[in-house]
Amino acid sequence: MFANGQTVIQWMEQWAPKSLAYPDDKIGLQLGTLNKEVKRVLVALDVTEAVVDEAIALGVDVIIAHHAIIFRPLTHLRTDLPAGKLYEKCIKHDIAVYIAHTNLDITEGGVNHLLADALGLVDCVPLDETYSEQLYKLSVFIPHPDSERVRAAMFRAGAGFINGVSNYSHCSFNIAGNGTFLPLDGAKPHIGEVGQLESVEELRVEVVVGERELKAVIRAMKDAHPYEEVAYDVVGLHNKGAKMGIGRVGRVLQAETLGQCCERVKQAFSLDYVRVVGDLQSRVRKVAVLGGSGARFVGKAKFAGADVIVTGDIDHHTAHDALASGMCIIDAGHHIESILKAAVAARLQTSVSEQGYETEIIASALSTNPFRLV
Repeated sequence: MFANGQTVIQWMEQWAPKSLAYPDDKIGLQLGTLNKEVKRVLVALDVTEAVVDEAIALGVDVIIAHHAIIFRPLTHLRTDLPAGKLYEKCIKHDIAVYIAHTNLDITEGGVNHLLADALGLVDCVPLDETYSEQLYKLSVFIPHPDSERVRAAMFRAGAGFINGVSNYSHCSFNIAGNGTFLPLDGAKPHIGEVGQLESVEELRVEVVVGERELKAVIRAMKDAHPYEEVAYDVVGLHNKGAKMGIGRVGRVLQAETLGQCCERVKQAFSLDYVRVVGDLQSRVRKVAVLGGSGARFVGKAKFAGADVIVTGDIDHHTAHDALASGMCIIDAGHHIESILKAAVAARLQTSVSEQGYETEIIASALSTNPFRLV
């Protein structure tokens, strides 16, 4: 059995919700339909004609990419021009294109997390915080004999972390009391009889749940609960949960020179070269990393205490400003974001397989780096 396209994207958006994305970012379904059976999904950095040809050869139904296939408003759809030809090819072969961009950059475990891990950075925090997760308190009333099972179901679905993120899991507060109810005609009570007032020893179980997990936790709680109608309430909290943002800042385990850091970057991302701003003998202890175009984040990296920022698309004037301020830059290119392909494919494949679907998630084998060193 193969998964529906909507189901695959639901798993994607549970990990990288659209709410994390920058305003006006070009994300989501951009071409085709997800309302179909999906046998294969291709994960790519860019949607080029070569990538679409790869998808056609593999029998792919959906491409999940990082960079938008439609970035600017369309003024025409001419199939004799490169963009129109690309869209036509996707449509003719019924290939949908879905984009996850800044939401995938920002989410925990996303692009910038992967880049920081590849560089061996520790004690990482967001370079520019853009989002703090809303937290909720979920309270549910459960008969004593069933309380352990319902609690366990909520914990498995993601509830029970103090402030949404901490080194303690399975956190709950439990208050014993008596619940009363009168089953009316048509009811099928788990305990008691229709027309007879019942008093049952119950636990009021309270757990903290993050915004992203809330729907899944409520669903898991209801599925595990023995009652026909579950009594529960959800209250928004003022304290915030996980803080997320674009880029990462972290420490290297051992101080090194800027030149050594360049070699670390080249090895981590299989690069032949990088562009460098700064003295190659300067010391590097703290590193900022940001996939994509990072010119406007150089100042934020310096303010965060980073000795160097690893990013892409650095222009001449930004480089001069960095030199004047004593900030180092390693321009590793936009293409280092291709690290996402294998990671996204593996994560989605786990979700698909755990639900018993045969849908195959494939990482694109093509390099879409447009630059060559000659």
